[in-house]
Amino acid sequence: QVQLVESGGGLVQPGGSLRLSCAASGNIASTNFMGWYRQVPGKERELVARISIGGNIMYADSVKGRFTISRDNAKITLYLQMNSLKPEDTAVYYCRYIISGYVYWGQGTQVTVSS
Repeated sequence: QVQLVESGGGLVQPGGSLRLSCAASGNIASTNFMGWYRQVPGKERELVARISIGGNIMYADSVKGRFTISRDNAKITLYLQMNSLKPEDTAVYYCRYIISGYVYWGQGTQVTVSS
């Protein structure tokens, strides 16, 4: 059984920073991809950033240059450093792991960017 638990969300002013964490537990030895997604009410969940087991990284155009995805070597924790936050970054952020072809999601953490 795999569990993913996000933390680090909250309320921040425009231009501020937050760091999200996703702690993984269970059988994660065969993790292929890890990523962050976000969703606002009424819209589909969208990719923010992802990193492969080989270290290849991809960002959504809307966050390039502002967000940084990283992980620890044991793949236990996934991070998303978010800088220069904008009101349009407001969403519930989810981490996702793909392990041996199966997709696992965390429960989500709310990020609100507002003055």
